[in-house]
Amino acid sequence: MQNGIFLGGGGENYAQKQNLMLKYANRHGLIAGATGTGKTVTLQILAEGFSNAGVPVILSDIKGDLSGMALAGRSEFKLHDAFTKRATKIGFENYSYQACPVTFWDLFGEQGHPIRTTVAEMGPLLLARLLQLTEAQEGILNIAFRLSDEEGLPLLDLKDLQALLVWVGENRKQLSLRYGNVSPASIGAIQRRLLVLENQGGAKFFGEPALALSDLMRHDAEGRGRVNILAADKLMASPALYSTFLLWLLSELFEELPEVGDPEKPRLVFFFDEAHLLFEDAPKALIDKVEQVARLIRSKGVGVYFITQNPADVPEDILGQLGNRVQHALRAFTARDRKALKLAAETYRENPRFETETAIQEVGVGEALTSMLQAKGIPGVVERTLIRPPSAQLGPLSLEERRSIIENSDLKEKYENAIDRRSAYEILSERANQAAKAADEAEAKAEELPDPAQREFNAARRYSGSRIGRSSARRYRPKETFASAMSSAVIKELKGTTGRRIVRGILGGLFKGR
Repeated sequence: MQNGIFLGGGGENYAQKQNLMLKYANRHGLIAGATGTGKTVTLQILAEGFSNAGVPVILSDIKGDLSGMALAGRSEFKLHDAFTKRATKIGFENYSYQACPVTFWDLFGEQGHPIRTTVAEMGPLLLARLLQLTEAQEGILNIAFRLSDEEGLPLLDLKDLQALLVWVGENRKQLSLRYGNVSPASIGAIQRRLLVLENQGGAKFFGEPALALSDLMRHDAEGRGRVNILAADKLMASPALYSTFLLWLLSELFEELPEVGDPEKPRLVFFFDEAHLLFEDAPKALIDKVEQVARLIRSKGVGVYFITQNPADVPEDILGQLGNRVQHALRAFTARDRKALKLAAETYRENPRFETETAIQEVGVGEALTSMLQAKGIPGVVERTLIRPPSAQLGPLSLEERRSIIENSDLKEKYENAIDRRSAYEILSERANQAAKAADEAEAKAEELPDPAQREFNAARRYSGSRIGRSSARRYRPKETFASAMSSAVIKELKGTTGRRIVRGILGGLFKGR
């Protein structure tokens, strides 16, 4: 069995092979470097290596470049000669072109199979992060999720959550006695944030059929792990949605996968590109959650690799969990850059042949400083490495090529069409309609009954036991009390259009117009 992934050649004349050992690949990793230094190519060759070793991969395609992994490289490619020379230089004898088994995904359902989850599965913590809520607003969101469980109101999509928040607002006085103050202003703020999310296309992410994690951990007929590519070029316009989705996916893997200890190779590898978006302006509770997941998910057989421009973008407690590292060039143009460069160099095990800090600035495109975990999980000495050339196509697919792969996928039928089953919105709508119907029936009965003055007059007639003539009837005027006068006025008003609107409004007619 393959026990390592060949990264490139290091040492004197790049003759020393640098490998990532599969046994320690679930100890996580980091790919860092300035823009244009080769991070995307490094990500691609690692994904190719894991796939060939039978390990499924999840990665986000920020620029669209990684879609080319679905096709083999070609000899007419303009970098073919350069790749061949590099393979010879680093002793990559078996270098050849080969495609990867690729599955395309897209939160918006445009460049891949739609990815969906339910609001309930997302949970209040991540949803509050996505909506950028205050502490008070997050508290109301937690109340809504509690009521969803207690009242049997499933939260599947955004309209379910919006409907439940309306119900919370209508019953806020009773709920405030139980859960604390429920402010209409906070409810309104959450509803506005949900509207913004919906306008950004986030509504497509919430619903059913929800993503089955098993569909991310498949293999092809030859036993190679599938490379799941998330189209993220459009998604990057909503960085909060991008980072929250990937964090949700990581949390779901942590919650659902069983413990496997220290396997010979990972069950799944997760690449998190533009990792700084995950930690930017994140509350401490969220960072603590990421740290916990990063520390414990390796026992589930999942490796997590962060890709970012500077190692300083990753919190120190999480950075300490990343044992396998590839450092591309960093530039030091400012005092802050020089400080970050020095800190990055200090995280590597020193090599007596060169100064790490200087080497980080000197490596060219396609080169990197690498340090991989060795036997017993000990960090290897940092080495200057010439990264191996990719076997799959370097660069994006055409729209026709991508569309053909999506259409021929066996997952197309499963995820193509959304399902809208009975959930909180429908249940609350039914309750409101029933209340409005009861109001209409009460109104109809009220119209059939005589007014209180007439009832009193009829009672007097029955009590007298004698026939009252027309003249006597005119002379008899039952005394009109204040209560009877008010009742008459109210019933008269309710007979009108305005009255019917008031009754429906009070009883929840908000949903009747659906």
